[in-house]
Amino acid sequence: MEDTGAPGPRPMLRARGLAKSFGEVEAVRGVDLEIAPGELFGLLGPNGAGKSTLIGMLSTLITPTSGSGSIAGFDIVRERVDVRRSIGLVFQEQTLDRYLTGWYNLRFHAEVYGVPADEVDDRVEEALRDVGLWEERDRLAGTYSGGMRRRLEIARGILHRPALLFLDEPTAGLDPRSREAVWDRIRELNELGGTTVLMTTHYLEEAENCDRIAIIDGGRVVTSGSPAELKACIGQDRVEVVARAPEALRNELRDKLGVHPVVEGDTVWFTVEQGRLFVPRLFSETTAEITSVQVRAPSLDDVFLEYTGRGINAGAVEAAPAAGGPAR
Repeated sequence: MEDTGAPGPRPMLRARGLAKSFGEVEAVRGVDLEIAPGELFGLLGPNGAGKSTLIGMLSTLITPTSGSGSIAGFDIVRERVDVRRSIGLVFQEQTLDRYLTGWYNLRFHAEVYGVPADEVDDRVEEALRDVGLWEERDRLAGTYSGGMRRRLEIARGILHRPALLFLDEPTAGLDPRSREAVWDRIRELNELGGTTVLMTTHYLEEAENCDRIAIIDGGRVVTSGSPAELKACIGQDRVEVVARAPEALRNELRDKLGVHPVVEGDTVWFTVEQGRLFVPRLFSETTAEITSVQVRAPSLDDVFLEYTGRGINAGAVEAAPAAGGPAR
């Protein structure tokens, strides 16, 4: 078929070689990223990987050291005002006025963002209903639970109907019930409202909800794709064996069966293709006393381990500032 040269749909977000240094510290190191309109996209990485610094550059709060980026076609350096009108931003740290009601927190934000005066009340009501807080609108924000305050911040972020919503660790510090309530609203905004969402997280189960994810580590994107695609690339099952003498079992597995096991407490784990078919060999060709065996398909934690050499909870390898610095 002849190539007509017709351009494809414009990405909602595009970054090319985006980098940020703080003195000699490279917090973000040449990130390339592209997000389509309507996507729910996740940046997955441990604390200190550079996720928040990347969000800061894309949302115009931090000036890049090098590289380029655009939101809805607007350059993040040269057209900051247009970018800011195109995005909503929910920070990791809560920034509500605790001494205002939910209603007046949103009303103040609407005025700051230039929502037409004759639309403000309707917009505020719509946003509060979207996040399930309409009945709580007259309560002071300081009396809300942590999950309610997070939902109010999401309402504030969508009040001016942004094309792209940034969520920086939106459920950090919340209890499981509140996390699920926040996720229900995020899904509705994305699936029913068509809002493009870029979120950062270090929770593997949250990354599973995304259309695509990029794993970021040490300020670099090391791989990206849908959760299913990334797990399929691993291709091997994880076999976890609890044994009375784990070190002895590890040696037997290595010497007799040619696998490369890891010992963690009384558990020995390793990866092989078709793990369930491997289990009979485990019992017939080793002499260790085994108390349990578990076989599971690859997880996002396995993907992270494959590309970084450690689990996501082991911490970030990066030259980022110490805790409290700009690279998170």
